[in-house]
Amino acid sequence: MRSCQVITLPVNKIDLSMKKNPESLHWLTSKHERLKIRSKLITSIRNFFLKNNYIEVTTPCRIPAPIPEAFIDSICTENWYLQTSPELNMKKIIASGLPRIFQICPCFRANERSDSHLSEFSLLEWYCTNATYFDLMNVCEQLICKVARDLKHNDCLRYQEKFISLTCPWQRITVEDAFKAYASTTMRQAIEKERFDEMMVYEIEPALGTDPIFLYDYPKERAALARLKSDNSNIAERFELYIGGHELANAFSELCDSVEQKHRFELEINERKSFGKTIYPVPHSFLDILDQMPETAGIAMGIDRLVMLFTDTDCIDDVVALTSDDLLRLN
Repeated sequence: MRSCQVITLPVNKIDLSMKKNPESLHWLTSKHERLKIRSKLITSIRNFFLKNNYIEVTTPCRIPAPIPEAFIDSICTENWYLQTSPELNMKKIIASGLPRIFQICPCFRANERSDSHLSEFSLLEWYCTNATYFDLMNVCEQLICKVARDLKHNDCLRYQEKFISLTCPWQRITVEDAFKAYASTTMRQAIEKERFDEMMVYEIEPALGTDPIFLYDYPKERAALARLKSDNSNIAERFELYIGGHELANAFSELCDSVEQKHRFELEINERKSFGKTIYPVPHSFLDILDQMPETAGIAMGIDRLVMLFTDTDCIDDVVALTSDDLLRLN
């Protein structure tokens, strides 16, 4: 996902010290049914977008400058970087004149590993002009319900001994209201005390339940690349989608102001400096085209976590053929 701090959680089910026997592939063959479901799910997603007049694009995984975000670390390769998201390049395509695009691709982030995080993961990202983040909420409902029908689940999933209703419309709650309902302090107090991300992980997210819910209207301090609301400059037009306790998607009404975006990048870079983190080059070529981009909404959705839901597993390793850790064990 894009533009949020990752709180590293304990790795409960992944024993990285366990050496798999390279002479026996039982551990891999045990994944076959989940991999078949994964394949059908990706086919369903691709068909959905093609039917709705989106153009599938493929952009380079290796880029000269990543998005400079305080809490997302890139992986360096020969002075370039593996993409944490295809966002920058996809927005260039939008600015060039294509109105609807999507991509399913590998992305890479350093220092992220848990039962629901991989350093290399699969992301679905799509952009649509003349749209807002509210339009994307509707597309999310349509997309996931179509996937459920194609996988013979209809409007209900069974996940980790609980039933998830996919009946639309899905619940929507503002971040401010979620803090009022579930947190020990207000949203603004959490920002001022620099505890926003901590409270999101430990107080808000566990209280959201298992049915689909859109958590929307984030504080401006977590706007990242999102547009601020025209009637309230303290709030960003951003949402995250949660299902089954997992954050599945992160979406924006996109900021199309290069001056403001450059200022935000500078704030992120300064925050990285304060933490002693690596400082990345500023993506000037992205800033150069940003003012040419029409009103656009964009979203990133985690494919692996979506497959976890549809295969009823709580460990991300179970839904990918091979992880980086597998390669190390087999080396």
